[in-house]
Amino acid sequence: MILIMAWRNIWRNKARSLIILSSVMIGLFTGIFVLALYRGMIDGRIRVVIEDEVSHLQLHHPEFKKDYEARYVIGNSEELIKSVSGLRQVSAMAPRDIAQGMLSTGTGSNGVEIRGVIPEKEVAVSRLDKKIIEGNYFSSEKRNELLIGKKLFDKMKLKLHNKVVLTFSDKDNNVTSGAFRIAGVFRSANTALDERIVFVRSGELAGLLNIAGSYHELAILLYRNEDVAGVQQLLRAKYAGLSVENWKEISPETELTISTMNQFSLIIIAIIMLALAFGIVNTMLMAILERTHETGMMVALGMNKLRLFTLVLSETIFLTLAGTPAGLLLAWGTTLYISKHGIDTASYAGEVMGSFGYSSVIYPEFPADQLIAVMGIVAATAILSAIFPAVKALRLQPVEALRK
Repeated sequence: MILIMAWRNIWRNKARSLIILSSVMIGLFTGIFVLALYRGMIDGRIRVVIEDEVSHLQLHHPEFKKDYEARYVIGNSEELIKSVSGLRQVSAMAPRDIAQGMLSTGTGSNGVEIRGVIPEKEVAVSRLDKKIIEGNYFSSEKRNELLIGKKLFDKMKLKLHNKVVLTFSDKDNNVTSGAFRIAGVFRSANTALDERIVFVRSGELAGLLNIAGSYHELAILLYRNEDVAGVQQLLRAKYAGLSVENWKEISPETELTISTMNQFSLIIIAIIMLALAFGIVNTMLMAILERTHETGMMVALGMNKLRLFTLVLSETIFLTLAGTPAGLLLAWGTTLYISKHGIDTASYAGEVMGSFGYSSVIYPEFPADQLIAVMGIVAATAILSAIFPAVKALRLQPVEALRK
């Protein structure tokens, strides 16, 4: 009987009921979409780290990353590459020579990290050829070609085919230099990297470093991110004399950013739920005050406080249950549509996202694994919001209520 009364009560004032229903729907939609948006940003950042910056795993000489001295190369590189490439979890592997130096032109100079790569192997790991926006990728016919980031290219006011000089120290700490010609300009999702990294052929850089046939870095791309821990443990056991790091260890700021963004998303959801709670409290309190005479009559006729409390609470629960499917459907449909087209922030935020290492296009991801938690939060918010109006109804004195 109480449930039937509650159901009829919520439709006595359709406008007010639709307001609560809409509040629940919008609250659930907003909460889910915020999670989807943040998840999309996090996944985008992880993809940038893995595909543009460090890959899943990297191998180095234990001393190399302390000062980036050219003499600290990986021993038996070719044998190691062949062995690691044979692992079933490994998708691709790219050896690199690395030097810290200066890029100089007639107009100025800039500190850079010079990466010597094998063009066909680098493509498989970082898709460098897909990031060329001006000029061309490495050509098999030409020598001493250089690829430069768009940010540095513009900063130094360079043009395609300009000649630049790279200066750095070789393995014996002798200062050496080489002249290269700009073959192409690349743009990645991380504009900070585009300002300090240039690419040349591995053989040409190794020759200048006097380390021909050796490499400083082996970047490993796996088929699945879930295999990182297992492959890392295997490589550490097999190659105890090398440093084997995963992308989280190489880029710890990414892990910190992910945890921070998760906290921000929870704070935003809490704010949304607080607004939803005030809306429900206000609307249900109005409903109780409008039915003061009626409530007094029911109490006078013998309705106990528990039944009255259940009546008010049931009205809110019915409205919450009615608004939940609509909110879920709206959130799912919106996320599905935007996940296919993406949200391009470059049109109004410029290079802000890229400066922090995020892709300018965000693809929200529906948080199916957090769906129950979000629905629980919305339901709990709605029910808790109904307690105050219900308590207000319990405090009504029958005689005074009947006079109103």
